[in-house]
Amino acid sequence: MKRRALVVVVVVVAAMAGWGGGKPRHAEAVTTWQYTALGDSLAFGLWAFQGYVPRYERLVETDTGAAVNPLNLGVPGWTSTDLLGAVRTNLAMRAAVATSRVVTWDIGGNDFLDARGQYRSGGCGGADNQDCLRSGIATFKVNWTAILGQLTSLRAGRPTIFRTMDIYNPYVNEDRARDSWANDGGRTDFQVFKPYLDEANAHITATATARGIPVAKVFLAFNGPAGDHDPSDKGYLAFDGLHPNDLGHRVIADRFRALGYSPLR
Repeated sequence: MKRRALVVVVVVVAAMAGWGGGKPRHAEAVTTWQYTALGDSLAFGLWAFQGYVPRYERLVETDTGAAVNPLNLGVPGWTSTDLLGAVRTNLAMRAAVATSRVVTWDIGGNDFLDARGQYRSGGCGGADNQDCLRSGIATFKVNWTAILGQLTSLRAGRPTIFRTMDIYNPYVNEDRARDSWANDGGRTDFQVFKPYLDEANAHITATATARGIPVAKVFLAFNGPAGDHDPSDKGYLAFDGLHPNDLGHRVIADRFRALGYSPLR
């Protein structure tokens, strides 16, 4: 699931022409909203029959009466660095966002997967084997803030349903049972990783809220108030123990739905 260059020009043109995921044109009397979804394998809907993006699209239509033309640009394997590069330089993606009245995105899970792997192998760096975690969270926060700025600037203040989500932890049970670094006083991997994920989620919420953008609390839904619930115990994960299954995607879409549809409805 490594990153790949987007080939979206034809898709964007098709969507603008009204293909809208294969749905027919609605009557002119019906309000039509273009919807662009950005992110990684979660937005893409990997391993699910139906990801949260098409689910949310249908909920928007049901709740608002608008016709929604979706364009899913989620790319499995993408990190915050990949998404930032795309929203800065990919003209087709920028055009899609600029013409969309509904924009959702998720990003960050793969940033932490990379650092988690280095930590578990003992190659994270530093006396406590956490240098890559510290640098990873710092990079994520810079990238996230820049992504937020790019997306909002592309809409130039026009009324838009911007929605995003925080990051869940799929490895609670596994990491609570493991202590990868012997020189940390017996701390489990879960105890090591959690403060970094909490910092990332706090940054997502604070920066989005400052711009008036609601955040779907997926971490709360998947991991519970203390962050120590494993989403696999709730039946939310696919066979790989990482990505949401259909039930997990339904939970995510419902969390987006609960945020309402301001400023368009």
